[in-house]
Amino acid sequence: MLAILNMEVSRESEARGEAGNCGTASPLKKQDYTFSSSLSLEQIKKQNQFSMERDWEQYHTPRNLLLALVGEVGELSEIFQWKGEVDVGLPGWSHKDRAHVGEELSDILIYLIELAEKCHIDLPSAVLRKFELNFKKYPPEKVYGSSKKYTEYISDDN
Repeated sequence: MLAILNMEVSRESEARGEAGNCGTASPLKKQDYTFSSSLSLEQIKKQNQFSMERDWEQYHTPRNLLLALVGEVGELSEIFQWKGEVDVGLPGWSHKDRAHVGEELSDILIYLIELAEKCHIDLPSAVLRKFELNFKKYPPEKVYGSSKKYTEYISDDN
């Protein structure tokens, strides 16, 4: 089934004129970019049989998964290291570097989903709750255009 999902994602990417989501399209505004698949976190979780087929589940404790996740974030960071500021859409990046970014982001997502599962955290619900909390901490009328932490603008009110 994973192969079928990969083929669907590839077809959607081709239809959008992207090579595996790593094309060299011009930078996009945040609202212009859309993901190519409706693949859910639950579907990703169910497809990740890689570790089960190798009897690695025994090592996938929350702590070990967290450390693996941090390691993957480090690998992603290495790709960006020494490049200076990087524009949205990674203009000027090679297909190879863009594909590498996609691979590392995928590793991070896979570990994140598995960690959430091991911790019994409903990740989509947690994300929605976090959006609600952030909206309360950072109301647009108080923070628009500012990069201050919420504790800084709360003290400005006093």
